[in-house]
Amino acid sequence: MARFLSEQWSNEAIEALKTSEDVRRATKDVELTIQQVVTGAAGGQASYWVRLDNGTVEGGLGDAASADVTITQDYETAGAITRGELNPQAAFMQGKLKVTGNMGKLLQHQGAMGTIFPVLASLGTEY
Repeated sequence: MARFLSEQWSNEAIEALKTSEDVRRATKDVELTIQQVVTGAAGGQASYWVRLDNGTVEGGLGDAASADVTITQDYETAGAITRGELNPQAAFMQGKLKVTGNMGKLLQHQGAMGTIFPVLASLGTEY
């Protein structure tokens, strides 16, 4: 079982997103790069990114070359969202996450984003 935000978790998450037919269908007309910043992670701050590009998915730990949006949240919030226990929109409305960058582009692709969280929640992850 991979530890949340570890290299193993990142690799498993990206592979699961790449092979999800739901994600592939939902992102066929999407070009969006999301940078995630998680504060309070083991060892301090952790970052990972996901790029959706017309039905394909790329991603990894660290910083994206050019992100459309950056989402910053604490470890507890990131874990709850990834486990499917907290809706990202609710977290935003509660002030638990901050979004910078092209918010309009993120909102435009909200439906596609909704297919990502069930895939991540299905991973065997240690928090």
